[in-house]
Amino acid sequence: MGPEGKRLLNIIILGFGFMFMFTAFQTCGNIEQTVIKSFNSTEFHGSGYTSMAIIYGVFSASNLIAPSVVTLIGPQFSMFFSGLLYSGYIAMFIYPYTWTFYTASVLVGIGAAVLWTAQGNVLAINSSDRTIGRNSGIFWALLQFSLFFGNLYIYCAWHGHDHITDKDRRTVFISLTVISLVGSSPWKRERGERLFLSLCSHMFTTREMLLLSVSIAYTGLELTFYSGVYGTSIGAMTRFGKDAKSLIGISGICIGVGEILGGGVFGLLNKSSRFGRNPVVLLGLIIHYLAFFLIFLNIANDAPLAPEAGTDLQAFITPSIGVALFCSFLLGLGDSCFNTQLLSIIGFTFRDNSAPAFAVFKFIQSIAAALAFFYSNYLLLQWQLLILVLLGFLGSTTFFMAEWAAEASRPQSDYDSI
Repeated sequence: MGPEGKRLLNIIILGFGFMFMFTAFQTCGNIEQTVIKSFNSTEFHGSGYTSMAIIYGVFSASNLIAPSVVTLIGPQFSMFFSGLLYSGYIAMFIYPYTWTFYTASVLVGIGAAVLWTAQGNVLAINSSDRTIGRNSGIFWALLQFSLFFGNLYIYCAWHGHDHITDKDRRTVFISLTVISLVGSSPWKRERGERLFLSLCSHMFTTREMLLLSVSIAYTGLELTFYSGVYGTSIGAMTRFGKDAKSLIGISGICIGVGEILGGGVFGLLNKSSRFGRNPVVLLGLIIHYLAFFLIFLNIANDAPLAPEAGTDLQAFITPSIGVALFCSFLLGLGDSCFNTQLLSIIGFTFRDNSAPAFAVFKFIQSIAAALAFFYSNYLLLQWQLLILVLLGFLGSTTFFMAEWAAEASRPQSDYDSI
């Protein structure tokens, strides 16, 4: 196998490892607020939204030291030990206590920063200007298969259940812990760049990163919405019938189908390099706006904040399961448009210092996600959607400016955009 084939194989292995790990973690995040509401314990007082806010808050702060950790122990062991922290967080739900819940949230926030910094490093050093778009798409598509498999299991396990018993919870989280451990297996080691905190600080203040920071922040808010708030809202809709909770799993599958389709179309079938990245981001914004409008009409305004019994509040139209699941698909498809283009432009623009660049990317994204999980405890659905609409417009505008700058700086470059 030639050097190009080996680098492609590294990307595929990376994608499969993340697929297993996030089959467990993204499924956990999608259902944990619903699971917590059904705990048969008066000693547990945790909140899934608060936990996620802690995770992404610690995640953002830890990105300042993550590049140095990756330099010290290498991307192989960085991803391995981070994966163990993810597995520990999931295993905590087998026998949950409030103090272990929030302690695990802090630890997985630290692990996430190291994991994603190492991932960006491995993606960049196994890519060239010509292949960065293709490799970003391959990785993203494999990663998002995690939404399909994990949520399919949730649907099958919870179908027909209107209450999640302790036995149901333990069975699910034991399975997810094992899957996460499979994804945490040791990785092929690659040599990365030397990384320093000062380099991250300098990179954060560059014109390119400042422009991209708004669109990165938008993906953080959107991540919170589709991975936590929307699934919980569907599960709270009593007008969807007694199977509303099992619809959380189907919703996650539809999100995953959208993510996989987007990663494939704009990565594996990348034929539009002469048009740049901007058309894909614009398409993603249009798709998201359509999804937000339909969600506003179809889902009750208080659904994100409803108790375990759910909400009987009437939406603007007669609630439709088909529309709800179509919106899940649109959320995933639009998200893949934004994230594949961000991975591509960051890998291209900062290819000589990729790990610090991806650390800054995750720093900004996780701050936004932490903020969104915090306000999700208090804001009705309409206000959460309004914030997404406004930041989506600003983020797309600044992305266009960053892409034009990238094209102007390398007018003769034969790079791939997805």
